[in-house]
Amino acid sequence: MKSIKIILILLFTLCFVDADAQTYNKREHTKNLPKFEKRFMHFGFLLGYNIANFVVKRDQTDLTFNDSLMILEPKTAPGFNLGIISELHMGDYFGLRFTPNLAFSSRSLIYTFETMKGVETYQKDIESTLINFPLNIKYKSVRLNNFSAYIIGGAAYTLDLASNADADNFSTKLSDIIVKLKRDDIVGQIGFGTDFYLQYFKFGIELKMSYGLFNLLEDDGTALSTPIGQLRSKMFLLSFTFEG
Repeated sequence: MKSIKIILILLFTLCFVDADAQTYNKREHTKNLPKFEKRFMHFGFLLGYNIANFVVKRDQTDLTFNDSLMILEPKTAPGFNLGIISELHMGDYFGLRFTPNLAFSSRSLIYTFETMKGVETYQKDIESTLINFPLNIKYKSVRLNNFSAYIIGGAAYTLDLASNADADNFSTKLSDIIVKLKRDDIVGQIGFGTDFYLQYFKFGIELKMSYGLFNLLEDDGTALSTPIGQLRSKMFLLSFTFEG
């Protein structure tokens, strides 16, 4: 959470400092890429840093394993994204963005059981390689010289190439049991960002949150899957965009 707060503070500071400089600076500015928004569409690419996590809901109906399970909590981990950008211009203030990207992410589930031997903790690391197909609406502010801000929202279909839903899970040892995730998910997305119009291209900084709509857990009746009622994805993505 500290890293997310730092990112937010930096973005807000950058927005206000640049906007203030653009508004109050009395010198004449050269407007870069003056016809950028007048084109039918444009393309680019993005580089991103993601923080992935789970939203976990305990199953309170099955007491077989819940009696011995004291704590079940998710743990975040960093990853990165690579993608391409295409935006259809819908006037001066709106754009329809399709940004397919490849995401390498990791997250963990930490189980703490009370057993006859005492308290035992197991951390299950889950790595995912996601192909994301986001379709977003972008609403842009009035351009101030070579700066503008925007908000963005929409949805994405995600495909986990590292899904282990069909894996065998015959072991009864907690250390060997795997938590199986389904391959497909739909996520809702919302975020904000800033665009800087440079001489030859537009550079952007964007922070976006994705929240999974489907339960990803493939419940196969093990001691690690049965206590979970729902397991949804959550991700924060900080993107650096280059568009021309």
